[in-house]
Amino acid sequence: MEGDSFSGKIDGKVLQTCEKSFVQVQDILDHNRLLINEINQNHESKIPDNLSRNVGLIRELNNNIRRVVDLYAHLSGSFNKSMDVSSEGDSTGRSTHKRTRPI
Repeated sequence: MEGDSFSGKIDGKVLQTCEKSFVQVQDILDHNRLLINEINQNHESKIPDNLSRNVGLIRELNNNIRRVVDLYAHLSGSFNKSMDVSSEGDSTGRSTHKRTRPI
């Protein structure tokens, strides 16, 4: 990616943050896959103890989904902040970031 105009606008710290966040998200999603499989098995078994266990597993799944949303929100904020900093001005001191109005 070195040399292209997109990577030139994003500093290494932002790329590290992105990579770290994506790894965390993937780990959570992998764990969620296991939770969903266990929830499905417990549901199919119709054993009362297994069905009771599903309550806690579903709570854990919901908390994990919230964590993924939070990670993406943080990632989005970091990315936007980086893009704002990189587009604050060009050599003339004017903003290079242009916004278009919807028609």
